[in-house]
Amino acid sequence: MSEAVYLTDERRMIQDSAREFTAREVLPVANELDPVQGDIPMELRRKMADMGYFGIRIPEEYGGLGLGVLEYAIVAEELARGWMSCASIIARATSLMHMVNWPLDKRAELTARAAAGDYLLAAALSEPEAGSDLYGGIRTRAVLDGDEWVITGNKYWCTFADGADLINVLCRVEDAPGSGLRTIAVEKPRGELPERCSGNPIPKIGYFGWKTWELRFEGVRAPKENMVGPLPGAATPSDGGEGRGSRARLAALSVPRVHTAARSIGLARGALEDAIAYSKERVQFGQPISDFQETRFKIARMASEIEAARQLMYHVASEMDAGRGSDANASMVKWFAAEMAERVTSDALQIFGGAGYTKLHPVERYWRDARLTKIFEGTSEIQLRIVSDHLLGKPTRR
Repeated sequence: MSEAVYLTDERRMIQDSAREFTAREVLPVANELDPVQGDIPMELRRKMADMGYFGIRIPEEYGGLGLGVLEYAIVAEELARGWMSCASIIARATSLMHMVNWPLDKRAELTARAAAGDYLLAAALSEPEAGSDLYGGIRTRAVLDGDEWVITGNKYWCTFADGADLINVLCRVEDAPGSGLRTIAVEKPRGELPERCSGNPIPKIGYFGWKTWELRFEGVRAPKENMVGPLPGAATPSDGGEGRGSRARLAALSVPRVHTAARSIGLARGALEDAIAYSKERVQFGQPISDFQETRFKIARMASEIEAARQLMYHVASEMDAGRGSDANASMVKWFAAEMAERVTSDALQIFGGAGYTKLHPVERYWRDARLTKIFEGTSEIQLRIVSDHLLGKPTRR
């Protein structure tokens, strides 16, 4: 069904190419470096750039491929089958043309560099006391001092803070209309934290390939023109109120949630394929465990759940490319795929038995990383809240 409805010849070529690239270039590196918590090598990043993966959705006029959300999801699934961090880093390249206060030549130059994987971003949104509650929990402040913003506060869960060329910092700005939250772009040297910013890597249990940071901004300065705009979804007097703010939120958050669904599916598929291969090789009681009904039924359930998630992802991505997407549909596929990935990778580990609970097989990596998909880009609980609000309206007491 997916091939007949969604996969054109061009998309099939993109999928086949990404699958072959992942098997040849990504998977061996992941198997070597993830167990020792190594970073994605620059050489691999350059190869991904040569494939055009950083510029999938950046317009051709700025050096990108000018493709849609569906192509983006197809590639992300394939990369995540090898290493979720590689599927994630391509999201760090984005068009800078929305930075309207920057000179046009700067915006065009940096967007072209982003499409080539040579100018990547990090996002400092969450804080020690602000995870899902960004609107109410943000304490980091930006104060205008002449022609510069002065940023002070603590941030948490900022992945790639050291390796990025720019960090988007969510701040509370006094007298700003609407929510009072604005994003300030802090440019910095690659490989370093910004001046007057200190921090430490957070000791994660997975999502290796790059570091995730806790940061302290102590008077970090950024030019006045580096204000990005309101937090997506925040209503301001100029946007016509809550309704139009909600449509802005759709544009900002729907694509990352489809991207997370694609990563979830890639992780689950990697675990399934490895479990199938292992079940044919592992012999117990005189026969391969793939002969046992429980193993066979488990694998059948796993494959069915993956395909169901993929079909939903293809549909939601196609609707978004056609201009008919909704935040509820994006939340549905993010929730469904993330929950599916945790179940499927856990079942795959069970098929491996004790061998799965070692670092001798990549199935434990898929299992660890799948657990994260239920948390980032909005927890599973937040996705259910969005969907239920869409179906039922908001609770009377909210």
